[in-house]
Amino acid sequence: MKKKKGLKKQLPNLIFGVIFLVGVAIFLYPSVSNYVNSIHQSRAINSYDESISTMSQEDYTKFWQAAYEYNKELAAKPMNFTLSDEELTEYNKILDPTGTGVIGYIEIENIGVNLPIYHGTEESVLQVGIGHLEGTSFPTGTSSTHVVLSGHRGLPSSRLFTDLDQMIVGDTFLLHIMDQTFAYQVDKISIVLPEEVTGLAIVDGEEYVTLVTCTPYGVNTHRLLVRAKRVDYNEETKLIVPADATRYGTLMIAPFIGAPMLLIAFIVFMVMTRKPKAKNSKKLRLKDEKTDTKS
Repeated sequence: MKKKKGLKKQLPNLIFGVIFLVGVAIFLYPSVSNYVNSIHQSRAINSYDESISTMSQEDYTKFWQAAYEYNKELAAKPMNFTLSDEELTEYNKILDPTGTGVIGYIEIENIGVNLPIYHGTEESVLQVGIGHLEGTSFPTGTSSTHVVLSGHRGLPSSRLFTDLDQMIVGDTFLLHIMDQTFAYQVDKISIVLPEEVTGLAIVDGEEYVTLVTCTPYGVNTHRLLVRAKRVDYNEETKLIVPADATRYGTLMIAPFIGAPMLLIAFIVFMVMTRKPKAKNSKKLRLKDEKTDTKS
């Protein structure tokens, strides 16, 4: 009987302990999952770099020439993001030297992004990297082009474009495509409805890249468009960080939110498991009274 009563008394503590551990696991999941996914993304980039390092100059020229021609033909057509099967087959051959669908990778130092860029914007692509929107230009470093790159934000498993809203006009990023690196500087940021696509059109004589993600965070009714114009590339361009912009990433903020929650949970746990002093004091008084009576 005493053993059953002991287990019954400990049951609330056991339940609270399980809830506490589940809470810690939920709190740590985004960080751990993002770390695991970042390893896979880094491997994809490293594999891409290793594959293109074995290519000859003739191979590079062949792929670049095909991309130049594709962009030139695209600029002469009306804007269209829905490709026929024949057009899609041609599209998937452009800038795919490894045969894996990887075009290259994007590096945004200011918000800690270093992600592979894939052909297309299917969900399978957007779960692991950044997608190149079909029907838009390929990054070739030539005028009259407008590259559109799309990425998810708010995924519990990976950051991807989660911090894209922290970018401001004047920020820079890099696109590493085969043997070339192109630098871009943000010149316009806008929020539009999903059907408002005029801002993605090719502008004659200009060379743009627009980064697209859903907004507001967790609601996803609109699209955040971060447009950038190509600038000359050098090491200093890569290191530009505007003085008036202080950024705090999700992983930096999470501990400051989670730590107080865990502390409160620990305090509650200590209070629940503390021995009731009032009952103990009452027992001591009764014991003293009995002793006095015997005396």
